Amino acid sequence: MLMTIRSIAAIVAITGGFLCLTTQPAAAQNSSQNDALRVLVSNGMKGTMEELRPQCEKAVGRSLAIQFGSTASLKKRIEMGEAFDVTIITTEAIDDLIKQGKLTAASRMGLGRSELGIGIRAGAPRPDIRTPEALKKTLQEAKSITYPQDGASRGSIEKMFERMGIAADVKPKIILAPGSGPATESVAAGQAAMVITLFSEIVPIHGVEILGPLPAEYQSDIRFGAATNAASKNAEAAKALIAFLTGPKAAPVLKAKG
Repeated sequence: MLMTIRSIAAIVAITGGFLCLTTQPAAAQNSSQNDALRVLVSNGMKGTMEELRPQCEKAVGRSLAIQFGSTASLKKRIEMGEAFDVTIITTEAIDDLIKQGKLTAASRMGLGRSELGIGIRAGAPRPDIRTPEALKKTLQEAKSITYPQDGASRGSIEKMFERMGIAADVKPKIILAPGSGPATESVAAGQAAMVITLFSEIVPIHGVEILGPLPAEYQSDIRFGAATNAASKNAEAAKALIAFLTGPKAAPVLKAKG
């Protein structure tokens, strides 16, 4: 049976939230958190930051307190005044937050781009999506399609359906998930046939294979960047983190993660 939005949300409630990996005792952990650099990261950069975290902490000289979420949700939290030091979200959102005075313009740096692709359950049949015609046929024949309801890619995906003339056909089998993680994990669990999202959001999920990128005609170039909070009290450490992420040691991981 297909996973409902409510059931997917339940998974997020159980598994989501603050990511701060540590083996320290509780008291030491609380002290460490007070000194940690607070980083808000888009789900599109989750795999990259999870892998680079140890190197980042070494370069910065302190632990990172990382929270993941969609760019849209993180942008809202920043606009509402949440305390943080660095954010890694889409460059479009960064530019808007700079205009609002929430982020420091001089700190803005590009980190990379990610294309839209389709993921399927590992071992499942691999339908053709190499041409617009083949992709249209595959989408029409798919039993179910999932993608993040507030992800950076949703607008591009739904415009693609409209351009193909299949928006009404696929609407009954679309499962909107509260995040790229739940969307992709539902495919791994066999609860959705395919996920459409950024390559970088498919790569980290075990049990899911990348079927391929969308054809160029329907491709969307999502770019990510980093910037510091204009009100951060840890400006130097925040700058050091961005410097590391834009340096040569981080480049191979950024490339490998899509």
